[in-house]
Parts: sequence; structure tokens; C-alpha cells
Amino acid sequence: MEGTPFILSAPSGAGKTTLRRMAVDFFPDLRHSVSYTTRKPRPGETDGVDYRFVDEGVFDGMEARGEFIENAEVHGKRYGTSEKDLKTFLAEGLDVILDIDVQGAERIRGRLADAVYIFVLPPSVEACRERLRGRGKDAPEDIEKRLEASIGEIKRAGGYDYIIINDDLDKAFGELKAIVAAERAREKRRAAKVKELFNV
Repeated sequence: MEGTPFILSAPSGAGKTTLRRMAVDFFPDLRHSVSYTTRKPRPGETDGVDYRFVDEGVFDGMEARGEFIENAEVHGKRYGTSEKDLKTFLAEGLDVILDIDVQGAERIRGRLADAVYIFVLPPSVEACRERLRGRGKDAPEDIEKRLEASIGEIKRAGGYDYIIINDDLDKAFGELKAIVAAERAREKRRAAKVKELFNV
């Protein structure tokens, strides 16, 4: 049976990347689909782990060949998810978590059967601002641009299956674990196993 794609979206500074890393570390059979991006690595980021960092020419070529299941421009930089990478994991029966923005999530709808959509919210816009300042990776003007875009993204949270409010990291991670566990226990995902065990 194919694995389940979990789509994790959030405005900048909400903590989705931290939650995604915690989930992959916790679940041995959950993989992260590493996105391609044209932006430069931030301090502490590793190519092939956080993102696959490519130049515009490489990205253009991949887009022209139809290699992305979704791609979008966010804050002036381009991001995309490799359809081949994702479908290889799913075909192996592995669940996959995609850490993608709202635009990408909307473009992927309808192309992935049984995808689970999860939106991570910060407790407030001010908390978002403080988190972005605290990580020290963005210029002040970039932080304000990200916050402005975040308001529009938050308005689209209603289209997701689950919403996690990340006002406490441990609590938020507990909710994410519960979502993954509950989705794995759905009848449609366990039907083949039931047949195998009980021949019914």
C-alpha cells in the first residue's frame, strides 16, 4: 500500500520547519520530501537536507521538463517539489511530510490522492515577528514583508484538514504526532492489513 503525504504549511515564523524535523526524527517510517529552491542557504542549513539549493538555470530546466509536482515563487525566490522523489517514497509505502507554503499546497491539491493538509499557526502576529527576529536570518525589511504576506496566508487556513496553534512547541508537536497516528489508523489505510491478517 502506498504511503500517505502530509502537507505542512504555515506563515513565516510559525515553526513548521522545527515541527517537521521533530516529526521525521520521531517516526522512523516518515520521510521529508526535500524541496528545490533558488534562494541562498541560511546559516546552519545543509544542501540536500533542508533544501536542494539550485540556480535559476537548473530550476528553469526542471520546470520546463515538468519535474515539479508543485512550484511557486515566495518572497522573490522559487521553490518546487520533485514529483519523482515524492512518488518514489510513497510507492515504497513510506509516509512523506512536505514542508511547503500555502501556494504550493494549493497547487498540489487534486494531484495527490489521500493527502492530509495541516496548517501551523503562531499564537499571534507579534510572536511571529519575534521568532523571525530571534533566528537572525532575515533583514528587518524582509521580516515585515514576510509578516504582511503571512496575514494573507493565515486567511487560507480554513482549507486545511487540521490546524495546530504553536503557542507551546511540546504541545504543538503532540498534536502533530496525534494527527499522523490518527491518519495512519483510518480504515481506508488499514483495509489491506486487515485483509492480510484475517482474510476478510
